[in-house]
Amino acid sequence: MIEGNKRFWLIGAALVALPGAVVAQSSTPENLLPPESPTAPAAQAQSSPVTPAATVQQITPMVQEWSIANARALAGVIASIGSEGLDPNDYMPGELDAAIATGPGESLNQAASRSFAWLVEDLRDGRTPMEARKQWFVVDPDPDRYRTADIMAEALANRSVADSLMALAPEHPDYAALKAELASATSPAKRKLIRANMDRWRWLAKDLGQQYLITNVPEYQLRLTVNDKIISTYRTIVGKPGRTATPQLAETVEGVIFNPTWTVPQSIVKGEGLGARVLGNPGWAKANGYRGSRDAKTGFVTVVQQPGANNSLGLMKLDMPNPHAIFLHDTPARNLFSQENRALSHGCIRTERAQELAITLAILGNLANTPEARKAAADEAVAISTSGKYTRVPIQKSMPVYITYFTMGRDIEGRLREFSDIYGRDAPVLASFDKPRQANRARATSEEAVEIVDDLQTT
Repeated sequence: MIEGNKRFWLIGAALVALPGAVVAQSSTPENLLPPESPTAPAAQAQSSPVTPAATVQQITPMVQEWSIANARALAGVIASIGSEGLDPNDYMPGELDAAIATGPGESLNQAASRSFAWLVEDLRDGRTPMEARKQWFVVDPDPDRYRTADIMAEALANRSVADSLMALAPEHPDYAALKAELASATSPAKRKLIRANMDRWRWLAKDLGQQYLITNVPEYQLRLTVNDKIISTYRTIVGKPGRTATPQLAETVEGVIFNPTWTVPQSIVKGEGLGARVLGNPGWAKANGYRGSRDAKTGFVTVVQQPGANNSLGLMKLDMPNPHAIFLHDTPARNLFSQENRALSHGCIRTERAQELAITLAILGNLANTPEARKAAADEAVAISTSGKYTRVPIQKSMPVYITYFTMGRDIEGRLREFSDIYGRDAPVLASFDKPRQANRARATSEEAVEIVDDLQTT
């Protein structure tokens, strides 16, 4: 029987009982949205429908007309923005107060529009500049979904300046827990750490989706969330510090691969002599599940490990194409999940009870919307997983995967606590809070995506 059989069936029963609200999402996957240029100081375009005759664009200006009442509401938001982990001084409160004192006009319009736009950018996207977000390869879709000038226009028309701005803040329960902790924290160092981790939530999309996987690398935990409820949690093994540290990504699971094969990297085939051993000792190779071949013209040796209990990828991997070659997979070395320090891999994320997770995703990713259809999908997934044959089951519903890095947050028991900064990624974020706010920030990192080959050797 499959690993964790009893636990899986408990989860499976819960999934079968889910209402039909778990549906395919129509929005474009977060990591595939086109980047928007940094906000320009003059105007921001909003596309309108295309007609056969011409393309018509309506321009929402970045400098808009402010009343004294709206400007005073903005000043109130700035004065209290510290509760969101931001610094009021970043939003030019003195200049805004002076403009309010002079009355309506161009001076007020310029000062209020600038302060409002900066608040939108920081509440929506985060204050930390991209160069301080080490190994952060997520492109936040929110600047496209919640455009600064449009939010301003709506806030001014509805006299809802405060509500429009606060609606941009993350809604995840972990952000709320950090915000509550900030209100009572007195230690400057702790307050700074809380602010940094509140900002990390702003780096992600405000809407994470109806169903998604999220793993916090320093916590060594993976969560499966459906309809805002955590369905299950799994221990993880992540990349070792250094070149093989796990990067932060937002990707999409396109399929579940049961009983995967493993194409052995050339660093092992050639560098460690595995190719010569496989070709020179067929009996040993067969016993260990390896098949090797040599190209007659080039002499290039390829070694593929066949499906099985000893396969280096274990019994499943999640197909989530990305330029880093990072994915979630099983491991035959399951004893390592009992270790406290689990930064052991070469970049990929090894997942506890991976077969249970794979079957669960196969059910959730199926288009079936009735309990009977879900049960049939579960039975089929179990049969596939235990067949021993390589099988790829496509995920038809949207299933985002967020690989994050929080050094303070709620653990799987719901308790707020700190996690070890295993990759040293706090320092640049904390340092950025001591520097002046950076305007016109880049949306995408300039760091190069390095393909990490997980050779699965454990020290």
